[in-house]
Amino acid sequence: MIVHKVKVYPSRIHLPKKNQLAWKIAEIASDNAKLNREAIDMVINRIIDNASVAVASLNRKPVISSREMALKHSRKNGATLFGVNTKLKFDCEWAAWSNGTAVRELDFHDTFLAADYSHPGDNIPPLISVAQQNKKSGLDLLRGIITAYEVQVNLVKGICLHKHKVDHIAHLGPSVAAGIGAMLRLNTETIYQAVQQSLHTTVSTRQSRKGEISSWKAYAPAHAGKLAIEAVDRVMRGEGAPSPIYEGEDSVIARILDGKKALYKVPLPKKGETKKAILETYTKEYSAEYQSQALIDLAKKLKKKIKNLNQIKKIDIFTSHHTHYVIGTGANDPQKMDPNASRETLDHSIMYIFAVALEDGNWHHIKSYTKARAKRKSTIKIWRSIKTHEDKRWTKKYHDPNPKKKSFGAKVVITLKNGGKVLEQQDRADAHPYGTRPFKRENYISKFLTLTENILDKKESDRFLKTVQNLRKLKPGQLDKLNIDVRKNKLKRNLKKGIF
Repeated sequence: MIVHKVKVYPSRIHLPKKNQLAWKIAEIASDNAKLNREAIDMVINRIIDNASVAVASLNRKPVISSREMALKHSRKNGATLFGVNTKLKFDCEWAAWSNGTAVRELDFHDTFLAADYSHPGDNIPPLISVAQQNKKSGLDLLRGIITAYEVQVNLVKGICLHKHKVDHIAHLGPSVAAGIGAMLRLNTETIYQAVQQSLHTTVSTRQSRKGEISSWKAYAPAHAGKLAIEAVDRVMRGEGAPSPIYEGEDSVIARILDGKKALYKVPLPKKGETKKAILETYTKEYSAEYQSQALIDLAKKLKKKIKNLNQIKKIDIFTSHHTHYVIGTGANDPQKMDPNASRETLDHSIMYIFAVALEDGNWHHIKSYTKARAKRKSTIKIWRSIKTHEDKRWTKKYHDPNPKKKSFGAKVVITLKNGGKVLEQQDRADAHPYGTRPFKRENYISKFLTLTENILDKKESDRFLKTVQNLRKLKPGQLDKLNIDVRKNKLKRNLKKGIF
């Protein structure tokens, strides 16, 4: 690996392309490095993971609406839509829009946390859609996805967006563009322009994840993927982009991020170096913000230690800066303590999540978020007794560059009415690659079978799992097989009239 330093240059100083971050990203994408076997296996895991959560969300309102939009953009030789008959094809950017929304809706797929946040599995829907429309092979798709993960993970390591309340999809647009470029074997110049366009068009604010969080939280990554596809299409036709998009005098960094005195250090693979960043990422066992995963495990353990939850006086959670200020009481967001809050808000409230997990000793992607569950008096009592605190030791663990030491846990101190205290702490989720029971292929398959139960026919379920595990051998034009058909009568419709 190398460390590329990124800073702002005034317009009077010409910064050569080859010294720009967008060009470095493009070089990674156009570099024909050997594919790592472990990385290939992990891509297959994550496609299974994405399919799990996408199928489970097919009849949720944002997904229904996104599918209705995509259905208006049929194309003879296009891409497939999750749940819709595979024989029917649609414009790849609209397929990416619909499928990406389905993957993101439950907030239940993979994650990578460092200087910023990310769900790198968001790269998969647009890449599959483009691959299907362009009749690419399984190996082509693997190259594209591995590249997209590499780019996003390293951007997340080096450049913090949330400090300036910029949504993390600003790293997703460039990674999708790079992944498509690698998959289509585009030249460095074309990928360079596409990366710049993608960044320029995907900068938005984190208000999408604060206050009255709406369905846009699910749409945002899908929108970034759609914009990246469109950017690649434009530059393949000879169009350019704002440049230099990272380092320019009025660039994203200069005007939106750290400003004209900024200095970022972005780790990047050397030319010819095998791309393995996907192996540093981790998926979710529970349908909630990743920083709550270890705390759900903690709550399940604490339930066994406290016989009567009515004896709880208060709960203090000592954790990292990110956890405290984003999903904890440090966010100063009253919505996170409101029983009437949306599901999207509740899955970004560690206070709610911990209270429910402590009471139930479990977590369910639907039952744990129902209105009745959120309004239970005993839950509200525990919920409002919880306060989070930043502990610099946990913040340091959060940012540890060593994947084996990096952790997203907490220490919980429960004070009882009789003055007694119950303490428990945990570094990382049990399902984390370095947790007590790391997710393996069988766990991904089990998650798929659980989430798709009563939705998929067993024959279709078995077919998909067999196909995806044979991804490396799929020939050009065979990637339609990665779609999943659901009986038409099981798909809900939104018949409200739109523009399309």
